Amino acid sequence: MKILVIQQKMIGDVLASSIICNNLCKAYPEAQIDYLVYKETIPVLKGNTSIDNIILFEEEHKKNKTKFLNLALKIRATKYDLVIDAYLNLESALIVFLSGAKRTISYKKNFLSFLYTDKVYFATSPETQMGLAIERRFSLLNPLNLEISIDPYPKLFVTAEENQKASTLFNKHQINRQRKTIMISLLGSENAKTYPLNYMTQIIDYIATNNDVNIIFNYFPKQINDARKIFDACSISTKEKIYFDLLGDDLRTFIALLNQCDLVIGNDGGAINMAKALNKPTYTIFSPWIDKESWSTFDDGIINKAIHLKDFYPKLLTNKSRKERKKNYAHYYNLLKPSLIFESLTNFLNIHLH
Repeated sequence: MKILVIQQKMIGDVLASSIICNNLCKAYPEAQIDYLVYKETIPVLKGNTSIDNIILFEEEHKKNKTKFLNLALKIRATKYDLVIDAYLNLESALIVFLSGAKRTISYKKNFLSFLYTDKVYFATSPETQMGLAIERRFSLLNPLNLEISIDPYPKLFVTAEENQKASTLFNKHQINRQRKTIMISLLGSENAKTYPLNYMTQIIDYIATNNDVNIIFNYFPKQINDARKIFDACSISTKEKIYFDLLGDDLRTFIALLNQCDLVIGNDGGAINMAKALNKPTYTIFSPWIDKESWSTFDDGIINKAIHLKDFYPKLLTNKSRKERKKNYAHYYNLLKPSLIFESLTNFLNIHLH
């Protein structure tokens, strides 16, 4: 049996959808399970033995119709028995249509759904603590009636060599091993997903003032100016606990460094999703325009805690469209003052630091 899973999105989505591969492997141990993803997401799949082959969907496939067709024909030549499309856009639907697979599964979501033999309900609200992002992906397995106990947790795998390299970096930067280490997800992937810099400074000062910890910043090299602004604005005593220059050269090194940390706090994004896949406690600050219900996965208020503006102002965003919320993200973010966060953050820190 040959199975293809499609997820042409970014790191968090690819990591979340890897649970489809994991459970298919559990149900069909003899099957060939391939995963179609973007090249830059490969590092989060390293070491996952549930996946036999990674098929790359690259920028050239988006821009060049001939290269896209060649990819689709290559997939067709593999003669997959089953294709599961966890994305459902025009490109993925065309790949499925050309695949020749006897059985195809995706969401009952838009006009492209008619191309699939099995269509599942595209849920709009979560029913469990797993969160909508996980529940939707598991729903794609429902038509198969798998006779296994489902494992809902995405997983990252770090080698002993990678852990040793990260440990060496900790030693090089003279991390105090007697203290626990907190990684701060300092900046989002865009301004509209980034908690205001002056507010984040207050959060970091609050953590450092009340706890004897090491603090590591997570940011991309292109974000160093904003990262430096936050660092410079921190108090002198806080700066003494921050290891500003401790960064990974690549995503795998970052994952290994993350594995050395005790917990992660900050903006919603890839770092938070990867931390959960490494079983690290997380405290997530969601952007006001993002639907917390979708990506607040495994939020039990203890191991994983997430906050959103509507937790404090339940009626404020009622009848405000996602587009409107994003357009006015700065206004809404400014309402999510650090003073609103401190109590739940303190409870989270007391659980995991003491």
